[in-house]
Amino acid sequence: MFGIVRPCAHRLSEGLRTEWMAHLCGLCLALRSDHGQFARIVTNYDGLIVSVLTEAQSERTTGWRRTAGPCPLRAMRTAPVARGEGARLAAAVSLVLASAKVRDHVADGDGLLRRRPVAAAARRVAAGWDRAGARTGAQLGFDTALLVDAVDRQTGIELIAGPGTPLLTVTEPTETATAAAFAHTAVLAGKPQNAAPLAEAGRLFGRLAHLLDAVEDQEADAASGAWNPLTATGTSRDEARRLCDDALHGVRLALRDAEFTDGKLAHVLLAHELRQSVDRAFGTTACSHQAGAVLLDGAAGPSAVRPAGSFGPVPGNPYAPGPGGPGSPPQPPPEPPRDRRGLIMGCLVWAGLACTCQMCCGTFEDPWSHQRREGLCSQCDCGDCCDACDCCSNCGDCCDGCDCCDCSC
Repeated sequence: MFGIVRPCAHRLSEGLRTEWMAHLCGLCLALRSDHGQFARIVTNYDGLIVSVLTEAQSERTTGWRRTAGPCPLRAMRTAPVARGEGARLAAAVSLVLASAKVRDHVADGDGLLRRRPVAAAARRVAAGWDRAGARTGAQLGFDTALLVDAVDRQTGIELIAGPGTPLLTVTEPTETATAAAFAHTAVLAGKPQNAAPLAEAGRLFGRLAHLLDAVEDQEADAASGAWNPLTATGTSRDEARRLCDDALHGVRLALRDAEFTDGKLAHVLLAHELRQSVDRAFGTTACSHQAGAVLLDGAAGPSAVRPAGSFGPVPGNPYAPGPGGPGSPPQPPPEPPRDRRGLIMGCLVWAGLACTCQMCCGTFEDPWSHQRREGLCSQCDCGDCCDACDCCSNCGDCCDGCDCCDCSC
């Protein structure tokens, strides 16, 4: 799973979380239906935005959802999943862009791809994905040659880029590819008036995707000697952050110009979660759901969080009724110690939990000690929903069409 927009369950309402998972699973199943089981490995978080945008502009029909069977990644539960042209377009775009990613890794000689037999096999897989994506794109009226051409130009630009080359020259091919994909959602939804604003949103989204990937990989690329746009052009992280902030603002403005039937999820992903992605890449995210954090005086938000036990006890009246204090109700006896599993059995249980994604979100029983544990989502970069935008200084603008937070400042 790859992509820059990775929303946390804590920041999405139950309804939006269900919708997001419907599009993620819909993309995965569209890849399987049109291109076979192996193609499902290109399922990614950003590709589903194409499906979300298509549905956000479309009128609801009776066939817009179907019930998918049990899946290990859903802890063997059934679920409603998105279906239709939006999911298929997302699948075609994901295949072509994943093909480009594979060819890029082959060109850089990353990892096992340094070996000629492995590189040759990877190139064959990438070529097959290109053809498969082109077939599905043609059925939907979308010319994936635009994406392939952008990828080819990217390679040439990287060869001639050096100190002083404008960073936006390097990101242009990615911008062009994502602009074409976003704009075609308006065609599928029968809203041609949305093509221009969504193309602008897609162009800026592509810029963000390219820049954030460069920021996150800069140190690793320097260690391995791989090409990195920030290092090659001599661009500072401060300048990269400025470009990202400008792009975020542009995406919001472009979304405001588009007409949606139901744009709540698209707004959350492209206005709120995109800001979280930038903060995460630049290391400026605070989380109010991290393990060991204590909320002070009932406040909610990152500013009210501190690790338990730091700077003395939590403020308050130590003599107030409470557990173990005067006037407190009788406490239940401590839970008896549980038998620990052996090493082999614990490893088998751990493998089962990992394969069913129960260790990702929610709670689960420790494979060895039987204690209740919090999933990885409890340690994510969650923050207050409105931290992602300046709605409290501009109420009625950035949060229009979204019920994820209350902007009644």
